[in-house]
Amino acid sequence: MSKIKTAFFCSNCGYESAKWLGKCPGCAQWNTFTEEVLQKGGQQEVKWDGYHPEKKGSRVIALEAVSAGEEKRIVTKDPELNRVLGGGIVPGSLVLVAGEPGIGKSTLFLQNGLLANELVVLYISGEESEQQVKMRADRLKIINPNFYLLTETATQTIFQEIKKLKPKLVIVDSIQTLQSNLIDSSAGSVSQIRECAAEFHRFAKETGTPVFLIGHITKDGAIAGPKILEHMVDTVLQFEGDRHYVYRILRTLKNRFGSTAELGIYEMTGEGMRTVSNPSEILIAQREEQLSGSAIAATIEGMRPLLVEVQALVTQSVYGTPQRTVTGFDLRRLQLLLAVLEKRGGFQFGMKDVFVNIAGGIKVEDPSLDLAVICALLSSYEDIPLPPHICFAGEVGLNGEIRAVNRIEQRIAEAEKLGFEKIIVSQYNRKSFNPKSFRIEIIPLGRVDEVYRQLF
Repeated sequence: MSKIKTAFFCSNCGYESAKWLGKCPGCAQWNTFTEEVLQKGGQQEVKWDGYHPEKKGSRVIALEAVSAGEEKRIVTKDPELNRVLGGGIVPGSLVLVAGEPGIGKSTLFLQNGLLANELVVLYISGEESEQQVKMRADRLKIINPNFYLLTETATQTIFQEIKKLKPKLVIVDSIQTLQSNLIDSSAGSVSQIRECAAEFHRFAKETGTPVFLIGHITKDGAIAGPKILEHMVDTVLQFEGDRHYVYRILRTLKNRFGSTAELGIYEMTGEGMRTVSNPSEILIAQREEQLSGSAIAATIEGMRPLLVEVQALVTQSVYGTPQRTVTGFDLRRLQLLLAVLEKRGGFQFGMKDVFVNIAGGIKVEDPSLDLAVICALLSSYEDIPLPPHICFAGEVGLNGEIRAVNRIEQRIAEAEKLGFEKIIVSQYNRKSFNPKSFRIEIIPLGRVDEVYRQLF
């Protein structure tokens, strides 16, 4: 008999060590190492010969001999999922979908599996029974005769069933519940997650079958399991949003086949996830016209222009240390903008509490948000509402100058489409657009003090 091999794994980041360590060298956490048995051998792996007619052989090939044609994608009936994947599902890709419990991951991919009626789809559930999945499918009111269900957690049994069915799309819910008998440790442990993901990775690449792995996240928002899981997969999608709101955001964190700046927006309904084709209307729908501290920013997320509402509240500090609180915006960026207003504009924010919120629960990292944040802060500081039907697109530099932003024409067109009458942009963006091609009034300005004089 082969000797039983054990190793120590960090339960936080998946760092592997031959002996127990008090502090993890990978993530610097204390007392996170646990011993796990790695009992490999004695088991037969499933061979995929003949499963796929175009199975690639393992041989050396010159780079010039490789055809540079674009990878053929499976276009789903969900335009938001197509967008975040870069145009559709790539055959043989391994996609990890992470999100909080109860956020709607299982509902979204059960719905997408049922909608793909031209493909043979296998939905593997390790968390729910067949009756529970059937109840959810009945609620979605979608019928697909090519949709198959397997409630199993042992990977060897799963692959035997896959070999019989020969599906064109596999959805695993969830990777933390699976268990391989090649590894002698409990389901959900670092070694089990890594081994199960490696088996599905090998299956996807050898057969050209796309696989979606649904995973959980930890309390601090990181994907549960080792960091190596993110390195093994081709695409990592994050499904986020507040459970108390109906809107959900599908965001790309890693994508080998497309942009990582894309996001898809869904609305949670009683009959599943509804795609939101024009999110700008939602993000600014509940805006009060005559209240101070509110400004509209024209941003870009991936290829999609968005108009978002920036809310600011500036009040006199009651305690000695003023507060700086943000939601959906970078706190250090806010401190930088406040310093610019104090130094270049003479506004005294030193003894003021400042709160900034991006309405709708969305997180924005586009630097073009700077100008709208500054205008919202000045509006609340002066307690004067901004003029209605005006929006902003510009980055603010440390000298108080308004810097140019990219793809300004798309931002202007989105503002015009939603009925805005004016947009303030950087004067350095003048060469990037033709003002005569837009009906909206475009106001190019160069400095923050010019914006203040224009508005107040």
